[in-house]
Formats: sequence, C-alpha cells, structure tokens
Amino acid sequence: MKLRWVYGLKLAVGTLLAVGLVRTLLVGSYRIPSSGMENSLYKGEGVLVDKWRYGLRLPLLSWTGYHRLFPREVRKGDVVLFNNPGTSEAGVRIENRKVFISRCIGVAGDTLLLNRDWRSVDNSRISPDCKALYAYPSALEEVVTALMEAVGIEGNTLVDYMPDGRYIRRFSHYEFYLLTQKADGRVPFVALDQQSPEVHPIVVPRRGVPVKVYPWNAILLCNTIVHHEHRKAWLQGDTLVVDGRKVSEYRFGKNYYWMASNDPLDLCDSRLFGFVPEDHLIGKAWRLWWTTRPGRWFRRVE
Repeated sequence: MKLRWVYGLKLAVGTLLAVGLVRTLLVGSYRIPSSGMENSLYKGEGVLVDKWRYGLRLPLLSWTGYHRLFPREVRKGDVVLFNNPGTSEAGVRIENRKVFISRCIGVAGDTLLLNRDWRSVDNSRISPDCKALYAYPSALEEVVTALMEAVGIEGNTLVDYMPDGRYIRRFSHYEFYLLTQKADGRVPFVALDQQSPEVHPIVVPRRGVPVKVYPWNAILLCNTIVHHEHRKAWLQGDTLVVDGRKVSEYRFGKNYYWMASNDPLDLCDSRLFGFVPEDHLIGKAWRLWWTTRPGRWFRRVE
C-alpha cells in the first residue's frame, strides 16, 4: 500500500513538472483580454502560443539579462503575444507585466506610413479583419441595421455621432466589402480615416542601423531611448539630446516592432505605447483551444 502511495505521488509530481516545463518552454495558454483583435480573435477566447517561433526567451531575463535560444525573425502579419512595453508598468519586471496580443505590421528596419493617429494607412494589406471608422446619414440607420443583419454582422454598435448628425460605426475591411455589395449604392458611407491628411514615414528601429530624427518622430524616438535603451534623453524643441549631446540620428541596441490591433478604438497596441522591443516578445499565436463560437475550435490563428 505504501509503495502505491509513493508511486502515485511521484507520478503526480512528474506530471506537474512535465506540464510546467511544456508551458514554460514550448507552448503557453492565454485568454484574449480585450476586443481589439476582433474579428480575428474574440475577447475571452483561449489561444495556444508557440514560444519557439521567435526563439525561446529564457526566463528570469530581469535577473540574467535578455537571451533567446535559436532566435528567428518576426514576420510581418504575425499575431504576436508580448508583455506590456508601456510606462504604466515601468517598475515591474518584463516577464511579470500584462500580456497583450496584436498583429505585427512593421518589423525591424521597415518604414511605415502613419497618420496623425499613429495608424498605418496601408494596414488593409496586412489583415482583412482590420477595422476602420465609417460615417453615414442617421436617416438611413434602419437600412444599415437591416444590411448588417442580412450579411451576418453581429454586435456592431454605434461608436459616436458626427457634428452634422451622421452616425459612426466601425467595420472590418471584409465586413465593409459585404455591406457595400449588399447596399448597392443606397448608403453613402464615408471612411473617416481618409480624412487624416497628415501622413509621415516612421522607421521601425533595427539593431545597429541609424534612424534619422525628424519633428514627427522625435518624441517617439526619445521615449524609446529612455524607456527601452535606458539612456538619458530629452527634447530641446524638435532636437533630440542623448546623454547631453544633440543628435540628428540614433543607433538602437535592439530590434523593435510595430503592433496594431484590428479595432481603431482599442489602444492596446503601438498607438498607445510605441515600438515593442524584442525582449518583450513571448511568442506567436498558434491555435484556438477555447471558444464559444461554432466552427472556431482549434482553428489556426492567422
């Protein structure tokens, strides 16, 4: 009887250790914390994360430094899990910060065209689920709701109102395509994102490659240098000062990425916290393991 008890205890401990090693070293399990990635991923769904896709980030990086086993590049379009790079958790160790999930639309060395709201103007090429804001006459509200029901768009509520009384909703690129096909010209939708004329090129920093400082990226670069490169930096007007010296360009010591959610109103992406450094990456979203929506069980995340 005693041998059976000892054997059962060893089996239980061994199983717990094996599960812990798998979760730590191979595949992690996370719940989607917000609605920012709809319609790709929905709030509350469970997702498995491949921790080896970009190389395994070794634990205790705040103690031993940042290291990855067999590192590989992030691909543009990947849905990535990463720790919060924002200043709200600046005093918390990286591996203990909140986990966010977004789509990478800019890898190290890329040049993005961003509008004044820090949104990529060519984001539609990355994901058909990327959402945008559209306005239409309030008198056509019943027509729009009927069209949404006809093409199967659920849970899409009004976002806001224009000063002239028009209604505002957000649709993904694919939803808007279905909607306009069904409307057949009956509803004059206006894409509000097209009304942001200020567009600037933003270079995503790559390790060792100089990034030029311009008025439109000076604050972004300064914040990145202070919080992730851990150097003293500040602005004098539009001039960047690093360690007491005025600079016209800066060579970063890490690779960085630009992350975007599907929802234009969800701010858990680079519009809120800027570039995401490589040491904050956890892994690539792989497959759904939990969902309440039919037909999505164990679907590959794309």
